[in-house]
Amino acid sequence: MNIFIDARWTRTDYHDGISRYTAGIVQGFIENQIPITVLVKDLEQLKMLPSNVPYILVNNPISIKELFIAYKLNRLGADLVFSPFQVMGTWGRKYKLIFTLHDTIYYLHPKAPTNLALPIRIVWRLFHMAKWPQRFLLNQADYVATVSNLSKKFIQQFHLTDREIAVVYDAPSLIPDQVKRDAKTNNIVYMGSFMPYKNVEVLIRGMEHLPHTYTLHLLSRISDERKAELSQLIKRGVKVEFHNGVSDSEYIQLLQNAFCLATGSKEEGFGLPIIEAQELGTPVICSDMEIFKEVAGKGALYFNYDNPKEFASQVLKLTERKVKSDLITAGYAQAKKFSWKESVKALYAVCEKLNKA
Repeated sequence: MNIFIDARWTRTDYHDGISRYTAGIVQGFIENQIPITVLVKDLEQLKMLPSNVPYILVNNPISIKELFIAYKLNRLGADLVFSPFQVMGTWGRKYKLIFTLHDTIYYLHPKAPTNLALPIRIVWRLFHMAKWPQRFLLNQADYVATVSNLSKKFIQQFHLTDREIAVVYDAPSLIPDQVKRDAKTNNIVYMGSFMPYKNVEVLIRGMEHLPHTYTLHLLSRISDERKAELSQLIKRGVKVEFHNGVSDSEYIQLLQNAFCLATGSKEEGFGLPIIEAQELGTPVICSDMEIFKEVAGKGALYFNYDNPKEFASQVLKLTERKVKSDLITAGYAQAKKFSWKESVKALYAVCEKLNKA
C-alpha cells in the first residue's frame, strides 16, 4: 500500500498541536516499519519531522494549486492519504483519504482567538456556529480520525460527518531517553494556550490560597492583551511567571523539576501535557472532566474548575509523601497506555480496511 502523510501543516520553528501530532504519526509509522512518504511545502519542515523520512515537495495547502493536488497524488500512485487536518484538495482523487478533526472545542466555544484579525474572527465564528461547513469538509474523506473517545462522541453528537470515525490517540514525543526526576522546586507548571475555555484564571486565583513559596509558570506564547488581562488577577505576594514560549528542552527541564503540572481547562480534546508530565514522573492536578478522566485516569488529582480553593487544596495534598508517591506511580502506568507506535497501529488498521474496500 502506497501511503502518503500530509505534513504540510508542520511548523518550521516550534511545534503546535497539529504539527506535533503529524510528527508523532510519522514516527509511529517508522516504529512499526510501515513505509510512508510525507508531503511537505517547505524543506525546512523536515527539521521538525523524524530524520530520513521519504518526502515529496508539493504546493502550499492554501494556494490555488491545492485544487489539483489530487491529480498529482494520483500520478504518484497514492493508495491512501492521511491528513492531520481536514482541509485538502480532493477534486479527482482516486485514492482513499482520511481526514482528522482533533476536537470540537470551537463548537462548544465558538469565540475565535483574539490574535486573529477581525474579519477572520467573524468568519471563524460563523463557521463554527453552523455545522454544515465542517460536515462538507469531512465528508470529502472516506474516514475521519480524532484523538479521543470523547471527541468522537461530540463529533457524532454534532453530526459533523457521515463517515466512520476512528480514535487515533495523541501521544507524548518529548520524553528524553533517561528520565531524571529532580523536583526540588515549588513550581506549578501550566502548558497550553490562553483561550478563555482553558480557564487559566482558576490557577492564578488558586495561587492566593497557597503559601507564597509556590510559583505558577505559564509556559506558552501569549499576546500582550491577554497577559495584561491575566496580570490584573495576580494578588500581592502571588508569584506568576509568564515565559511566552519555551523550547522542547526547556519544557522537559521545567516539567522534570516541577512540583506538579496543572490545568483548569473547561473543555479539551485530549490533554497531551498531562501524559507528558506523567511519563516524566511529575504529579498532575487537573479539572474534573470526562476527557481528563479518559486521559489521566487514576494518575491525577482532580478539582472543580470553578473552585480556586479546591485547586489549592489538591496542590497541598502533594506535600504528603505517600499521596505524591502513589500518584506518580499511577501516572507512570497511565502514560504507558499512550504511544505513537500503538496509535499508528490503530490508524493502519483503518488504512488496511479502506484499501480492501
